Amino acid sequence: MKITKKATAKNPAFELNTTSFLPAKEYRHVYGKRVICVTDSKGHPEPDNQDLFKIRVDSSDGFIPLWDKNVSLNWRFSKSFASQFKDPEAAKANIRSLLGEAIVAWKDACPVKFHEVKDNWDFEIAMHKEDCDNTGCVLASSFFPGAGQNIFYIYPTMLQQTHKEQVETFEHEIGHIFGLRHFFANISEKKWKSELFGTDTAFSIMNYGDKSHLKAKDIADLKRLYQMVWSGELTEINHTKVKKFVSFHMSK
Repeated sequence: MKITKKATAKNPAFELNTTSFLPAKEYRHVYGKRVICVTDSKGHPEPDNQDLFKIRVDSSDGFIPLWDKNVSLNWRFSKSFASQFKDPEAAKANIRSLLGEAIVAWKDACPVKFHEVKDNWDFEIAMHKEDCDNTGCVLASSFFPGAGQNIFYIYPTMLQQTHKEQVETFEHEIGHIFGLRHFFANISEKKWKSELFGTDTAFSIMNYGDKSHLKAKDIADLKRLYQMVWSGELTEINHTKVKKFVSFHMSK
């Protein structure tokens, strides 16, 4: 995930909205070329900028939330999505394509199935107002596994990325949806804890800047994580228990 200083793939159908709702600076992660990620806003960088090149799973609530086996996530566009574009159907087609490319990129490690629906939804894709200041801009924000309804926000700045960068942004945010945290998420408070699982690698889609690329080890580690959890072989990581969720529409 990264953003160039100048727009490289502007969407002429998009009408920019520049009001900012950035979180406080202590809850931001700024990386790469002035990109801010707020999905993983609970974590803090490693001391002295030390890198952690292992798959890191969320345990910010005292447990590790992951999806149960055979879970599907129903999604739809928010009701306000169309109003942000001059050509709503073209915009929706573009987002569907990006989402599809990102899901396919995770290959058979993808632990859930995604379905576009009109009702009975688990998450909505919505446009957020532009969030930029002198530290950078937010591209997108998603959510971690859980039984509630959620919003996957897309920010105007993401639509100024190249196509390749947009796909990488979606791959990164989908990684969060699968339960993955940032590689540098060193948590000082127990409720904001994360745990390590997987193989060392200097490049990962959950890393940043020029090192933010979906690699074979990302896919293999995620696949192994879920296989071990679903088989009952792995019930905790570093003494933090794994909690499996079904989606909102499946829990009703």
